[in-house]
Amino acid sequence: MKRKKQYAQSFLLIRKRDETGVSGTGIVAHGVVFHSGRVALEWLRPPYAIGLYGSIQEMIQVHGHGGNTRIRFYNDRANR
Repeated sequence: MKRKKQYAQSFLLIRKRDETGVSGTGIVAHGVVFHSGRVALEWLRPPYAIGLYGSIQEMIQVHGHGGNTRIRFYNDRANR
């Protein structure tokens, strides 16, 4: 059985293309994946909403924009 990490991981939500014309492109939100796997996401543009999701996969299903959105974890040195 794979153990979950015992700390929260911060990430950026980065958009290549905005299909809806609402959130824009570039870094559009930042979030946290908690040790439980649940996700909190805060948008960096109006209306500055905060969303809660059961998992990172669930959040990507809602906000992935058909592959035009990627996640970059703050501790991911390969993406800095």
